[in-house]
Amino acid sequence: MSISPLITFKAGQCEIDTSSRPYKVTPQPAKGHIYLYSEDDLVHFCWGERSKPLTDEDNLDLVMVPGDGHFEPYEYKTSDQPSSKTNGRIFVLKFASSSQRHLFWMQSKPQARNGDASWFSPRDLKIGQIVDTLLQGEEVDVPSEIAQVRGGDNDDEDETMEDVEGRGDSSEHHRGGSGGAGPGATGGDVREEGAGAREGGADGGRAAGSGPQDPATIVQNFLNSLKGGKGVQQQAQGQIYTTLPDLLPSSTTIPILDSATPAQIDNLLTYLPPTILLLAQEGSTSIDGMVEPNDASATAALEALSLGQKKSILKRVLRSPQVHQSLGSLTMAIRDGGLPSIAEALGVKLQNGGLVRGGSVPLGGGDAVEAFVEGVKKTVEDKK
Repeated sequence: MSISPLITFKAGQCEIDTSSRPYKVTPQPAKGHIYLYSEDDLVHFCWGERSKPLTDEDNLDLVMVPGDGHFEPYEYKTSDQPSSKTNGRIFVLKFASSSQRHLFWMQSKPQARNGDASWFSPRDLKIGQIVDTLLQGEEVDVPSEIAQVRGGDNDDEDETMEDVEGRGDSSEHHRGGSGGAGPGATGGDVREEGAGAREGGADGGRAAGSGPQDPATIVQNFLNSLKGGKGVQQQAQGQIYTTLPDLLPSSTTIPILDSATPAQIDNLLTYLPPTILLLAQEGSTSIDGMVEPNDASATAALEALSLGQKKSILKRVLRSPQVHQSLGSLTMAIRDGGLPSIAEALGVKLQNGGLVRGGSVPLGGGDAVEAFVEGVKKTVEDKK
């Protein structure tokens, strides 16, 4: 598959050390680039090393649900953490439906006249704005937007802006060094944006003025926006507990597939619509005109696939925005009183049937999600 990027620019990944407080962010030295492309009307947010092709299987490739992701600069001046100053330019990719975060440091030469490596130039901010707009599902005239900040007071090897035009194949973006900040450029401390973001109102490494917001409420507001409705802020019930998208990110589920046995892979495939297996076998990309396969043809399609093909199908499913959305919807349904009926339908054993102890009212909020997770664990343990 060939990729035609919507935009691409030089950036490296950051590693978060959670062994101390505040958490420390360390830039990785690999010369990389961020690039976005569109496939099936969905934007893919990707990162890879510049020495590798855009389609390399080791590249980070996230399928983004419109409106779920945001790409924002981390600016220490807006943080209430005294040690959160950085000495490099960091952007944060964050999600409304989960606490997952990815941090990247700009590898183009900083343009501050006073030598401040953490200063975001108009060029840097424009790149971030373009990426964030694309993640909202909006169309952007990238060349026109980039032209507004072309050049600049301090020229560097990125003056031609080839690293942010997103044209041609990956070989156009592999020349030269990264320029500017070195591996230690963003070694300052910064708050982690996981559980702390929900508990303390931190957002993008800085405190949000509106206070803490429940993740499930964010998911519901997002789903309402897809239907054209307005999100309604709701008071969280009971304790704050994690969401299913947080528990089952692709970074956790994909490695499980890699180590699964053939029998386990075949078992997982039985939960997919047979049409998907038939599409994979025939190498087709469309279901138009395809007859729904019967049990015999579905079994034949499954047996015809290699183990590698089977794992590839499951990985694509786990990375799909539909799975992410479904987990968010399931979390919301559990929180809103649907725990007993959902558990019964899935065969999950719950303590006290998922009801409030001593009563007949279903558990709600974080208590319900925790009861569901504990119920799943107990059900699996009982089957061993």
